[in-house]
Amino acid sequence: MNVFERYAPYIREYIYRSGWQSLRAVQNAAGEAVFGTEDNVLLTASTASGKTEAAFFPILTLLDEEPSQTVGVLYIAPLKALINDQFGRLNELCEEQGIAVTRWHGDAAQSKKRKLLRKPSGILQITPESLESLLINKHMEIPSLFWDLRFIVIDEIHSLLRGDRGLQTFCLIERLCRLAGCKPRRIGLSATIGDPRAAGEFMAAGSGRSTLIPHIEGAKETWRLSMEHFYNSDPQADEGRTEAAEVPLQEAPADEAPTDEAPKAADPGLGYIFEHTRGKKCLIFTNSREECEGVCQSLRQYCEAKHEPERFLIHHGNLSASYRESAEEEMKDDYSLMSVCATATLELGIDVGRLERAFQIDAPYTVSGFLQRLGRTGRRGAPSEMCFVMREEHQEARALLPESIPWYLIQGIALVQLYIEERFVEPPRTDRLPFSLLYHQTMSTLASGGEMTPAELASRVLTLSCFRRITQDDYRLLLRHLLEIDHISRTENGGLIVGLAGERVVNSFKFYAVFQENVEYTVRSGPEQLGTIVKPPPVGDKIAIAGRVWAVDEVDHQRRTVYCTLVKGNIPAYFGDVPGDIHTRILERMYGVLAEDKTYPYLMSHALCRLADARDTFRQSLMSQRPLVHLGGKMYALFPWLGSYAFLALERFLKLRCGKRLGLKGLNSSRPYWIQFSLHVSEAEFYSIVCEEAENEFDPLELVYPNEVPVFEKYDEYVPEELVRRGFAYGVLDIKGMKQRVMSWKQYR
Repeated sequence: MNVFERYAPYIREYIYRSGWQSLRAVQNAAGEAVFGTEDNVLLTASTASGKTEAAFFPILTLLDEEPSQTVGVLYIAPLKALINDQFGRLNELCEEQGIAVTRWHGDAAQSKKRKLLRKPSGILQITPESLESLLINKHMEIPSLFWDLRFIVIDEIHSLLRGDRGLQTFCLIERLCRLAGCKPRRIGLSATIGDPRAAGEFMAAGSGRSTLIPHIEGAKETWRLSMEHFYNSDPQADEGRTEAAEVPLQEAPADEAPTDEAPKAADPGLGYIFEHTRGKKCLIFTNSREECEGVCQSLRQYCEAKHEPERFLIHHGNLSASYRESAEEEMKDDYSLMSVCATATLELGIDVGRLERAFQIDAPYTVSGFLQRLGRTGRRGAPSEMCFVMREEHQEARALLPESIPWYLIQGIALVQLYIEERFVEPPRTDRLPFSLLYHQTMSTLASGGEMTPAELASRVLTLSCFRRITQDDYRLLLRHLLEIDHISRTENGGLIVGLAGERVVNSFKFYAVFQENVEYTVRSGPEQLGTIVKPPPVGDKIAIAGRVWAVDEVDHQRRTVYCTLVKGNIPAYFGDVPGDIHTRILERMYGVLAEDKTYPYLMSHALCRLADARDTFRQSLMSQRPLVHLGGKMYALFPWLGSYAFLALERFLKLRCGKRLGLKGLNSSRPYWIQFSLHVSEAEFYSIVCEEAENEFDPLELVYPNEVPVFEKYDEYVPEELVRRGFAYGVLDIKGMKQRVMSWKQYR
């Protein structure tokens, strides 16, 4: 097929105007798949390869040939920033043809939404949370909006494969299609899919179609990587040593000589970032909003100390729209020399223009996250470039063995090597029991559809694909519980409606999201809204937000608003806990990093020496020979090399199934790296007992403590305790992975 000739005339004209010489591989492959089949299509190609245009050129061509009488394309993206970015690109493509592109999220104009409701057409861009709101609040409008919907495009689909938010998104797609009576094709876009077949099955669930995954020959990837390690105070790992200089740093950035000087009292790692961002447009990624605030504060203070103009901005989910959008606009400016401290909010898809370099402080949790962050750079023909900056405190002289391993450094190397060697990226999680989401979709369905019989409600909710593992008995138990706590109530006719207590939950705008949120307070300084925080301090104390420090003038608990004034200083921020989901393959490769002797060309001098130290510790402590290491006396450390959920299962297995027989006491862990405890048996007896217990069949519920209700997801608190316990035991704990690892220890008995 000549895909270019098949495109609508206005799209061919757009391509000519853009100066493209030829179609890219992903555009040819997508055109053949969309034009030539009726299947769903999963497009997996590298960042900045043109996936958005690849999907929309054939979609818009088909709509040009046979116009939709309603919204023709529903585009779902995980972030408002991504929608805002794609809006400009799609609008430029569609404007001359008179195709409406409408944004529908919390920051979008109400007038545009009203216009779409009056005359549904074109492309609707939306987040999962705004789609939830639309289904609840505009329930009666769904058929007129979408009865002739042809395509649903799901951008950055990899970000929706491992948690409740992804399951929610596909529940909403199924509900919308049933309500509107449409059967659109689904088009998934991602640069970081590790198992395309599994992702394609996940994406297709409930669609009645199979998923076509075109093979796309990508250009050879070129990276410029460096990884450096810093102690937070001198001396550094290579001080007084010469071996590091003997290793060539082929992949290190070309400008290894600092371009300016950090203040003398600077944190060495942040000083390094300060030195290598001047005169460049960079992104500085952190793993939490707290760290993002702290890093931005410090870098701005270094500017002040050196009498330089401020050159650091900040971007994370708790900032007001004005702060986020200012940072996004600055990033798109090719001539900007500002750098932005960011979390995952700038990880996905947004075109940040000609970005020269990304910095990553410590290791991200996932290979997917590493690839996405690396992919922010290297657009427009330049190689992708990332500098890892691994930071660590010096160990105290009395520190025990587990604390002497630089876990973030080893994890960072493992992430890079897994992708280079195996092209490994985390697969979808499809084996969960999402009772929290079941509550959420039950309440959403009742709130949108009004009174229903129990059978009708079950037919609408329990038949959604993601609830296939949940039984009718489980659902009856949930509904009875919701009646007891007045989240639903029974009418005189025997139907079910949202109850008084349930209305308080459903009527909050926070209901639309299924990810965990803390109780947040809006922070204001005069007329300016800065963002939101949790746990506001008393009046007179200080808070950190928007990369600066503010004194609290007043806290209005009723309106949940904090009023403050800008001051100087440096304090930590707090936005709530952020759990990490680290896959077992990463931990296994970390073991490999410590066990092998090879060097990695991207390691710089401090990191090389710190890795050498860690490998010496690994060998001398006998960590290389067996997982249980004697620390002295009756104290031991266990290094199981398991991911987050298998590690969690092992902790509980040791305490609840083996604890008495082992005489195990004082268990302390740093998840998912090591577990420390005292034993009253020999090492051989330890292995014998844990292997024997793992061989015995036991109910996963035995790994839940007596009277424990392990609330794990956002709405677990409204779910019957019995279901919460079962969902945690059977859907969160990776007992199979844990048992396999324990059984591999038989050789040590």
